[in-house]
Amino acid sequence: MFEQKRSRILLVDDDPALRESLQIILKNDFEVIAVESGTIALDTLLTSSRSDRFDVVLLDVMMPGVDGIEILKQIRSLYPNLPVLMVSASTTVRTAINAMKIGAVDFLQKPFQIEDLVSSINLALDSASEILSELDNVANSKGTLRESVVNGDFGCLIGQHPLMLDIFSKIDQLAPKNTTVLITGESGTGKELVAREIHRRSDRKDKPFIAINCAAIPESLVESELFGHEKGSFTHAVERRLGHFELADGGTIFLDEIGELNLSVQVKLLRVLQEREFYRIGRSKPVNVDIRIISATNKSLETAVKDGTFRQDLFFRVNVVNLDLPPLRKRQEDTERLVKGFLDKLSGEYNRLGITYAPDFINCLSEYSWPGNVRELENVIESILALSTNEELQVSDIPLRIRNAKVETTSLKEQVLDGILPFEEAEKQFETEIITKALEKSNFIQTKAAELLGISRRILKYKMDKLGIIAPEGSEL
Repeated sequence: MFEQKRSRILLVDDDPALRESLQIILKNDFEVIAVESGTIALDTLLTSSRSDRFDVVLLDVMMPGVDGIEILKQIRSLYPNLPVLMVSASTTVRTAINAMKIGAVDFLQKPFQIEDLVSSINLALDSASEILSELDNVANSKGTLRESVVNGDFGCLIGQHPLMLDIFSKIDQLAPKNTTVLITGESGTGKELVAREIHRRSDRKDKPFIAINCAAIPESLVESELFGHEKGSFTHAVERRLGHFELADGGTIFLDEIGELNLSVQVKLLRVLQEREFYRIGRSKPVNVDIRIISATNKSLETAVKDGTFRQDLFFRVNVVNLDLPPLRKRQEDTERLVKGFLDKLSGEYNRLGITYAPDFINCLSEYSWPGNVRELENVIESILALSTNEELQVSDIPLRIRNAKVETTSLKEQVLDGILPFEEAEKQFETEIITKALEKSNFIQTKAAELLGISRRILKYKMDKLGIIAPEGSEL
């Protein structure tokens, strides 16, 4: 009679004492493989065979380099049905909620009781077994499985404003191609969601989507995290590690805040873009990868090029196609759609299904300028759901700072001086607003609009293209 195979646990924690003790405690019931960092964990998952696959991941939140929340996102992208239990010695309710929203099946606070840990592991195993059984039934009845998507107007994206419809159209055109894309826009406008939607609609959708926040990785670790290293290549390099570019092979890599990379790493990134190859630290033979690169920034890379902090040749490489996402204040008409979307998404977590809102609730939200954009709006809706006891949301449920604020249409100077708005963005807003008003006043006849502004039609057309101002079809030149 064969012995039943034990479930395999991947333990990810930078504390060697905890790793060792948990391996000893759990060894009678489970097979435990312990690693000290998130990137090694991803490497281990990707290189494990089907017969040696892992059944549960036990993941620490606070780790040097890439933290557990970021690794959780990567695991959810690569292995949507692999249960992940998060653990942390010091955390906040928001961290726990964020982890559960991303897809963690449980969150344990250190120090925890072993009985609680074993119980959570067994519940996760039971849940995973049920999910896999359901997926098998769907696969047998339909033949294929499709990735589930948050219900929005365009995949997971919400908006009906013409500026957003233009973005959706461009995503549709770009997705099937391998074109390198640079996504720009203020913080909170949804740059990563756009990158994920491009990937989801591409031929690479069944391959990894690896998202990296370049600003969140310590400068001393950037090269190792992106390109990997060989064992013994530097102090503390006790094992070979695959970098994010190698983990993304066949899929898409998303470099958020690319403007934060130092110049030495920019040189190596330029080679990846040109040759689709790179060198792991300590390796003399190049590693070849098939990847699509999508970058994002909330800064002006043109200004960074002038300042000498960003390479001009790299800028030309990453900026093959630019998608510039509009701030929420430029598409206030989408506020109610976004609110409905966030209520649908979050109300279940707070046991507020079927919750409604008064008409003036939306009016009040629409009068705010939202410097943090869509991300700020989502956070506000979540805080309202957590604190309000009303069945119909009222203006009184909205935080006071928002109720007392009004849209700043003529105080760009104050926003810049108060540090709310970058100077380049204020300049861009001013030009966009005044050119749009001149076009509207002249019925979108560009020659007349240029006369109103005291500039030539050629300069007007140049500025319209640069700012993304699109004249209605059929309008005269």
